[in-house]
Amino acid sequence: MDAAFSDAVLGQALPDGAAAALQEASRARGDAQLELAALMRAQALAGEHPAVLIALYRYHFYGHRPRPARDVARRALVVGAAALGLPTVWREVPAQALAGARYDAATRFYLFSLKGYAYLSLRLDEETEARDALALLRALDPDDRVGGALLEAVRQRALVGDQEGAGDDQAFGAAAWARLAPQ
Repeated sequence: MDAAFSDAVLGQALPDGAAAALQEASRARGDAQLELAALMRAQALAGEHPAVLIALYRYHFYGHRPRPARDVARRALVVGAAALGLPTVWREVPAQALAGARYDAATRFYLFSLKGYAYLSLRLDEETEARDALALLRALDPDDRVGGALLEAVRQRALVGDQEGAGDDQAFGAAAWARLAPQ
């Protein structure tokens, strides 16, 4: 499963039509209608393929459409969970679910999907959703390999309205999470 998922994240093992549609979408950047039409064709052919989900997420994210981007992130979490043997609902994932797991493509895909979901929840002013997603991210990624601690720092600053010290976060990895521990 690991090699197959790694290949999928890299866009391999796509049905020919889906691969062609993703290439067409890439060439159509700047023309939102053509790009979306190509992405919809790719989705119809391989909607649960990681490469298609990544392309859809980027389309919505960089197009400043946070709600559809978060919907794609939610779908990506389900796909990543299936690859890792986790519950498909992220709120049901045990905090120690990835303890001892290798940092392989499926793990990275899941963690980055969770981080994207948390970020977009922040952007959509859904504080509880963002807080809970970041808490799970912290539990699953205690070494902060995907940079969730920075998002948590932003979330905490927003709660207290602190704009001073925005560049003070020089800690990385587990130390970054440790700095954010409740006092």
